[in-house]
Amino acid sequence: MERVGFLYDDACLAHEPPQWHPEKKERLLHILNALSTSGLLEKLACINPRRASFDDVGLVHTASYIETIRSFTGERLDPDTYLSPGTLSAALYAAGSLMEAAEKCKTGEIRRAFCAVRPPGHHAEADRGMGFCIFNNIAIGARHAQKIGFTKVFIIDFDAHHGNGTQQIFDESDTVFFFSTHQYPYYPETGKDSERGRGKGEGYTYNVPILKGSGNKDYLYIYQDILPGLVRRFEPDIIFVSAGYDIHLQDPHADIRVTGEGIRCIVQSILRAYHCPVIFTLEGGYDLRSLEESVMITIEEMLKN
Repeated sequence: MERVGFLYDDACLAHEPPQWHPEKKERLLHILNALSTSGLLEKLACINPRRASFDDVGLVHTASYIETIRSFTGERLDPDTYLSPGTLSAALYAAGSLMEAAEKCKTGEIRRAFCAVRPPGHHAEADRGMGFCIFNNIAIGARHAQKIGFTKVFIIDFDAHHGNGTQQIFDESDTVFFFSTHQYPYYPETGKDSERGRGKGEGYTYNVPILKGSGNKDYLYIYQDILPGLVRRFEPDIIFVSAGYDIHLQDPHADIRVTGEGIRCIVQSILRAYHCPVIFTLEGGYDLRSLEESVMITIEEMLKN
């Protein structure tokens, strides 16, 4: 059994959108409680994340956007994205969690990791935040991984919403492969299968739009029959996963019908696709009961596969 890291910091609880907002701190609290009461937490290597610096964030975001967040004095960044006094610190620790996980994978202390973070990140583009996201955690983690010696990075995004920010940041890269399954048409209205990357990055983006009402059968075909071949051909040094559990049939913020067993099979397919370090990071998932169930399923598979 390969050692599995778990990264979490209380700073991620300090991001406080309005009380009605679905991206709330109870998401992390429920995950922590479920892992603790189930006994899974004691099987993990609990790792304290670092706080990303602004230079770290600058690996993927523009200086003007970073300054906007640093100096922001309002409450609403866009119609869905709110900031509070603790948001900046939470966002820096969220990004830093992926950086720290990559460092631990590089030294061989762990081979897999789950980053329990918020705010999520995959909608954040180089020059703007949106869709609950401030900084693009997975993009920062991927660029940091390359900085410390992981040359080729494969990013898998199974959130119900397309990771437009991650795609935009790596659109012209041939060293980062971006693979996404997502409900379409749906927010943010990007992620057509014709979007394949640009310039030298052409062919290194692979989108699989999913119709609303799709479930286990549709996802398993993609993750068992399509994904493994793409990963093997790319031969990554490390895999990052945007784990969005709003694909669960109980989640109110999408129309995808994947069950807990479907999530188990998706995770199994990812872990078996290629033998290299794998880092999962939390993105969506807003029904608290199905969220905690899904994270436990993910970690159970990380521990045994």
